Amino acid sequence: MKSIRDVYKIGKGPSSSHTMGPERAARIFLERYPDAASYCVRLYESLSKTGRGHGTDRVLYEVLGKNKTEVQFCDYSKEPLPHPNTLDFFARDEDGNVVGKMRVLSVGGGDIVIEGEETQEPDDIYPENSFAEIQQFCAWRYISLSEYVELNEGVEIWDFLAEVWRAMKRSVSIGLHAEGILPGGLNVQRKAKLLFDHERTDELPQVRELRLICSYAYAVAEENADNGTIVTAPTCGSCGVLPSVLLYMQERHGYSDEKILQALAVAGLFGALVKRNGSISGAECGCQAEIGTAPSMAAAALCTLKDMSVAETEYAAEIAMEHQLGLTCDPICGLVQIPCIERNAVAAKRAMDAFNLASLLCGTRNISFDMVVRTMKETGQHLSASYRETSEGGLARLYNRRRAE
Repeated sequence: MKSIRDVYKIGKGPSSSHTMGPERAARIFLERYPDAASYCVRLYESLSKTGRGHGTDRVLYEVLGKNKTEVQFCDYSKEPLPHPNTLDFFARDEDGNVVGKMRVLSVGGGDIVIEGEETQEPDDIYPENSFAEIQQFCAWRYISLSEYVELNEGVEIWDFLAEVWRAMKRSVSIGLHAEGILPGGLNVQRKAKLLFDHERTDELPQVRELRLICSYAYAVAEENADNGTIVTAPTCGSCGVLPSVLLYMQERHGYSDEKILQALAVAGLFGALVKRNGSISGAECGCQAEIGTAPSMAAAALCTLKDMSVAETEYAAEIAMEHQLGLTCDPICGLVQIPCIERNAVAAKRAMDAFNLASLLCGTRNISFDMVVRTMKETGQHLSASYRETSEGGLARLYNRRRAE
């Protein structure tokens, strides 16, 4: 299994698969053909149908140059495509002849695969590839999950996670102070500051918890929608879940940064397992892959803060994902705003609920985390393409039809 560094990427939103991945691919292509007279990039399926809203064309123009780049949105391909997020790059000379080309798959979380080339992915860090194997190893060595991460990643992982945590807190802070309308034409008002400031003198403790956690989640998700800098956890579209619960718990209970980093390590471990055995791509498996994985990571992080057992941690992560199974990805107008931003807040609270349930009912469970991950992948493969980040089904379809009437 790969490093948890592949789960956490600091970069600009609004989409890890539609913004970060294509930007990375464009930089590689530019390095290979820097002297081309012009470029053409063809976007297919999900990238074509939601690329404008996700800013795919914007990042391609920024990297390759708007005056010399043509971006083509190809909703359908005559030939089967290897992935819903497929891009074709072409470099042309002064006469319009193609002098270079490259096919790229943006597979989620900012990762890309260049077709026909051996992947430049780093070597596997973890010998174990399932949670069952990890649990068995930890029991044999009498170590915690965070200690297991350090054993495989090395002590350097803590400096990396410290940088991740600083970036997460910055995104919350910036989002809480921002106001106005988000770009894209939906006229979505930023709500994080409004929610954060809406304190009442008679506010119940559970209402305060809800308000603060949700305001933090809104803050990060709104920053992402506004092309701000966030941390994928595991994607841009689900970036608000994990930092919101961790920041609330640190402020409410005084957890040290060291403890927060341990929680991030364990959360990253669960995210890496989903990347390895399932998917974190909305275009591949629907929103269950993104906003299902994020609360699973957050629930595991909460268990780490409370020094709960490995079994309890697995149960919390399993609960959080199980009840997102089948969740569709239907962003209105291809923007990572409706329902994406609100889903981050709801998922953050779901992580808290999963954590609390696991602490009470761990001995009664029947379903494993590995089983839920496999189920999520199979469910995603059976979802209609209309519900996998194409904006052709669900809320997106009904909204567009209403607007046309």
